[in-house]
Amino acid sequence: MNQGVNTVIRKDLRAVTSNRRLFSELLIVPLVLTVVLPSIFVIAVHFVPDDPDIMKLLELLPQSSAGAGVELAITGLIFNYILPVFFLMIPIMSASIMAASSFVGEKEKHTLETLLYCPLSVKQIFQAKVMAAFLFSMLVSLISFAVMLAVLEAETFLLMGSLIVPTVNWLVILLLLSPAISLIAVTLIVRGSAKAQSVEESQQGAVFLIIPVLLLVVGQFAGVMLLNVWILLGLSAVCAILACVLLQKAVRRFTYEMLLK
Repeated sequence: MNQGVNTVIRKDLRAVTSNRRLFSELLIVPLVLTVVLPSIFVIAVHFVPDDPDIMKLLELLPQSSAGAGVELAITGLIFNYILPVFFLMIPIMSASIMAASSFVGEKEKHTLETLLYCPLSVKQIFQAKVMAAFLFSMLVSLISFAVMLAVLEAETFLLMGSLIVPTVNWLVILLLLSPAISLIAVTLIVRGSAKAQSVEESQQGAVFLIIPVLLLVVGQFAGVMLLNVWILLGLSAVCAILACVLLQKAVRRFTYEMLLK
């Protein structure tokens, strides 16, 4: 990769990680989704196993889980079929904050002209901005997963005397589907940031990207459809193709005029 592109990526990543207030705010929502809510589920399953809402979850269990204990079976259902959907939201939310301020943030800090004078074409600058936000969103996702796994394994072992086993769904989510969705979001948000007049305006457009994922989350909780590995692989393929097409078109159409409007 071009050294100049690497420099821009490192600059953007440092700008986020060095801002402690912004960085802590970026981690709050992922921690709530991956630690607080799952912990509430596990505690509820353990202490109120006969709750009607919890018993309804038993109807959603795959046949292969039928022989397991009720507590472990429901906890496994939540962990392997419901929580993975949160990892489609986390990269979008993480990337939106960084990507939304990518170009409009440079305008507000009056550093855009300096950036344009660097020995990179405008298309390379766009690619660097996309890559920085993408890498950051993936970093937040992986950290969130590691923390969630450690906390839930500890809780299930202490409360139920056993560990939960991640299924192959997690590999597909973390390595294929989540990166593809993140790249789609980052590309659209960074491109919108070039046209926006403020960070707030750019972030408003990013909100609409979360709506389809929210509907998927609701569908999971309602039991409309549990995402199995084949559905996830199909979604990954579609999103990966869409991400590549969007990125190529965005790079091709990105010009100095868009930045200077």
